[in-house]
Amino acid sequence: MILAILGRRDSPTDAIEDYCRLLGGAFKESGSDFKLTRVPWDKKGWLRALINLWRESADWRQDWALVQYTALTWSRRGFPTRFLLVLGVLRMHGVRTAVVFHDPQGFGGSRFVDRVRRTCQRAVMNWTCRFSDASIITIPLEQITWLPYPHRKATFIQTCATLPAVGAEGRFLRTRNEVKTITVFAVTDGGDNSREVADISLAARRAAEHLPHVRLVTIGRGSARSEFMFREALKGSSVEFSALGILPAEEISRVIADSDVSLFVRGPITTQRSSAIASIANAVPLVAYSDPSPPASIAEAGVVCVPYLDGEKLAEATVRVLTDPQLWRDLHERSVRAQKNYFSSEAVANRFLDILHNA
Repeated sequence: MILAILGRRDSPTDAIEDYCRLLGGAFKESGSDFKLTRVPWDKKGWLRALINLWRESADWRQDWALVQYTALTWSRRGFPTRFLLVLGVLRMHGVRTAVVFHDPQGFGGSRFVDRVRRTCQRAVMNWTCRFSDASIITIPLEQITWLPYPHRKATFIQTCATLPAVGAEGRFLRTRNEVKTITVFAVTDGGDNSREVADISLAARRAAEHLPHVRLVTIGRGSARSEFMFREALKGSSVEFSALGILPAEEISRVIADSDVSLFVRGPITTQRSSAIASIANAVPLVAYSDPSPPASIAEAGVVCVPYLDGEKLAEATVRVLTDPQLWRDLHERSVRAQKNYFSSEAVANRFLDILHNA
């Protein structure tokens, strides 16, 4: 039995739950039983939630628990010290634990409270890595500073796509006179996203200068909230704009798969960014902000990486992808291969099973 253990549910969508359910389906296809369970401390309080976990986990001896970690799923304000109690309950009942770190670098910020919170998070992750039987890090290990040394129990596995892959492998770039669609899956919600809106809008406007019909579509988180800002930024251009908001997973995949290029500007692209991986999964060329050396799996996919916060380079790359059929085809085929080799739920589940069998 493989169990996925989650903390409080994220709202309005929960990407980690989607990730676990897709992995669970792949585990079952490989012959492993799978169950998803939550520790609902936010609704029942920590004491009752831990008592319920104690009772449930009595039946899980020698099973594997994939405990999903983000700071905010185990703490309202990002101080997840009680997460260690969850691990303690599982270990006392002989449950083998593999912790999956979805935000393994800690929160940013330069205020005193930000520095204290980040120190707390790194300490909790360090002790978690020591206490657990295996640690799964969703970004390359060399980027992690808090790992205990030696870190024999830690392994890098990139996040799989949390949306179903519906992209048709035989697609081609639409002809010049057809509508060319640019999609953006998720815009920063709850913070200052003015730079994102400006850079995305610049790319769409530049594309409209080279092509007769350009449409920009935003979907997912932040889409509805940023609609007015996008409409203001696109005034005077011929760009057609649609903000579709939060949609069912399969519908999001269909919107992405039907587009000609996707943009990712919510920071440098990493192997934990499921909103970026959704484009790879659906074989749509992706133009993304990136650090100088992106992870190998990203570099092999159909991603055009441009320097972080360079809106001009983002716009140039977007136009190039939309106007060069051979480049589009090459990027499309690279993403098809990368999805199969790295980002599919089957590929990621097989990596997990290898680790669990050898731990």
